[in-house]
Order: sequence, then C-alpha cells, then structure tokens
Amino acid sequence: MPRIGLLLAALAVLAFAQGARAEIRDFTIASKAFEGNKIGVSGQRRVRVYLPDGYETSGRRYPVVYYLHNLFEDEKVAFDRDGFGRLLDQAIAAKAVPPMIVVAADFSTPLGSSIYTSSPITGRWDDFLAVELVGWTDRTFRTLARRDSRGLAGDRMGGYGAMAMGMRHADVFGAVYALHPVGAGVGLQPMASRPNFELLQNAKSLDDLKVDGFSQLFTAIYQAHLPNPDKPPLYVDLPAHKVGGRVVVDAKVTARLIDSFALDHQVLRHADALKTLRGLKFDWGRNDPNPDHVISAQALSRMLTELGVPHEAEEYVGGWGDRTWGETGRVSTAMLPFFARTLVVD
Repeated sequence: MPRIGLLLAALAVLAFAQGARAEIRDFTIASKAFEGNKIGVSGQRRVRVYLPDGYETSGRRYPVVYYLHNLFEDEKVAFDRDGFGRLLDQAIAAKAVPPMIVVAADFSTPLGSSIYTSSPITGRWDDFLAVELVGWTDRTFRTLARRDSRGLAGDRMGGYGAMAMGMRHADVFGAVYALHPVGAGVGLQPMASRPNFELLQNAKSLDDLKVDGFSQLFTAIYQAHLPNPDKPPLYVDLPAHKVGGRVVVDAKVTARLIDSFALDHQVLRHADALKTLRGLKFDWGRNDPNPDHVISAQALSRMLTELGVPHEAEEYVGGWGDRTWGETGRVSTAMLPFFARTLVVD
C-alpha cells in the first residue's frame, strides 16, 4: 500500500507538472471587420496564443502582449522559425519578465500585408485588433483586462503596425515597442522609384503583381492608404504613372500617401494620445542595407522629441532583422524587459 501511495503521489506531481507547462495554442476566430472588402480577405482569422507555465493551475490573471508580424509572414513564423515561445519560457523562468500571455494574429492579405491600416479595400483592421481580438482574448483567457496591462509589439512592418495602431488606440494599449519599424518617414530614395508602374498599370489581377516584390508591397500600401473602390483590379489611386518610358509623379496623390502612411506625419495627429502611454520604444539596426529605414527612424525620434512625446529610441549595430531573435537578440534583451517595467502585472 505505501508503494501504491507513493506511485499515486508521483503521478499526481507529474500530472501537475504537465498541466503547468507553457502552451502554444492555435485558434480561428470569426471577424465582422472584413465584410465587404474588395480583395477577398477572409473573416476567419487565425490566432496563436502563448500561455505561460502555470496558467492552467494558477488561477491568476495575466498581462497580455499583442505581437504583430512582418511583411509576407503570418502569426506562426515568430514561433515556428524564430523560437519566440522558447525565448518567452527562458525569460519568464529567469524572472526577467513576469508571466504573460502573448497573442499573435494573422494580418496578411492576398498581397502579403494589411499594412496594419483600415481600408475599404482590405477591411477594418483597427476594429479587428483593438475591438474584436482584444475582446476575444479577454473573454477567453484570464487576462488583466485593462489598458495598462496590455502591450503592443511588432517586427519591421509589424513594428510599423505597433506604432500606428498604438497611437490610434492608446486607450486600449498601455505600452508599445516597435522592432526596426519601416515607414517611419520619407527617406533618400523616392517611393515612386520602387514599384514597376508599367506592371501596375497593365495588371489584370492581383496575382500579376507577384512577380515583383516591390510592386506587390507598394500596391498593398496603396490599398491601405490610397484606396479607390471604383478602380479594379488593384483598387487604388496610383501616385505615379509610366509615361513614355519615364515615371511621372502625381504630386497631389503622393502628398496624400505620405500624409496617411508615414509615421512622422501620423504622430502630428496623435501626439497627445502617445503622451498617455506608460512606455513607447522603438529601435533599428544601423547597418540596414536600406538606409532609408535608418534615417527615417532617426528623424521620427527627433519629431517625437519636438512634440514633447516621452519615448526611447535606440540604434544598434545590426542589419535587417539579424539582431531581432535568439537569446542575445533584441526581443530577449530589450523588448521583453521593456514590457516587464511598463505593464501593470497585478
């Protein structure tokens, strides 16, 4: 009998330990934010959720960080390719950060990215994130369902999304960290020099653009920031056209694009909201092969300072995402500690 008692006790301890492990779960949620969109973005959105060690048995409530993925990625890549779950496990076990829930949803479109911007062409991405996804998370899991316990983070295009969504929804998210955000402002190379406008002008479908990455990316940007529901198949106002072998820029349309897309223009409209955040930080790699990302990030920090917005901005020795992941990467050494000190955890 004593042996049986010891065996049962051991099994109970094992069952508890198994129940206490961190988990990564996949879900699909039904969204109403994409009704009537022009390019077939599905209202069935995939969501991946990280639940920390002990979630099932603790009975406690947890802060939540919402993570926004990069261009041409989805909610799974940071976990499957970059080991995000393992980095969270290590940081929590080392008590570098408190136990937290992390939520990553699929923000992709047929062209690769929503640009984290609501549009009549691609859908109401603001409603999806700030209303539907946050509401679903708070109903489904034991969260600290308040703004000061919610963080928003993203990588590159996701970093752009974290900054843009964070300033538009500072009443929902209390702290924002953007890893190497793009679209911070105007750079050295004009935007009109990137896409193939002959390809855009002659496209019969969105699939025609997928032979050229820049054309695909910039059409996604135009669908977000220069939408025109009456101009299929791209549904955009083009900021330039190919005429006689050269690119002719439409100054008025380009001005609309810059004002709507560039983060340094957006902060002019949302500076007061940004001042209410518990923390705002972004970083960038000095050796990014695209120098526009570097100089525009520097300028964005100066603009925030000019507007009196408290923030942290850090330039590090690194390139295009090569210092983001891993045990010595920015996620572990900078982003997670930032949320440890900015989010309310009880």
